[in-house]
Amino acid sequence: MHDAGKVIPGIIAFVLFVTLPFWSNFGKAAPKPQPEIPKEYKKCVESRDFMRREHMKLLRKWRFDVVRNNMRIYINSEGQPINMSLQNECMRCHSSKKKFCDVCHNYVSAHPYCWNCHIPPEERKGWATKEVKSLTEEASSKQPASHH
Repeated sequence: MHDAGKVIPGIIAFVLFVTLPFWSNFGKAAPKPQPEIPKEYKKCVESRDFMRREHMKLLRKWRFDVVRNNMRIYINSEGQPINMSLQNECMRCHSSKKKFCDVCHNYVSAHPYCWNCHIPPEERKGWATKEVKSLTEEASSKQPASHH
């Protein structure tokens, strides 16, 4: 190996350059997210630990049960009936998507698709305005005739 004097330092420089972001952040952790918990409501659908761990599974199950099985009531672990609705149940207490949902989802780089269909709470203010009505009319005009 005639160029060992150039190749080996080049490999070392490359490895250092590629791993530089890891070394510069070594030992530093991003602060734990602190979502805004509603003060007026003390109890969620399930326990806080369960909701942190399993809320997406629960919401997926709710969606499936409501859409596919026409089931609308969830019986929680304490035997209480809960309306299975993201907007009418969850968002009643967690009224700020930015201060509650986005805080944790941004922290873990999650991109849930809830808001592709549901209206985030901040956007409810403009509901039933001319802008929204025109968008609704525009969307319905693009539907096939059998959907009108």
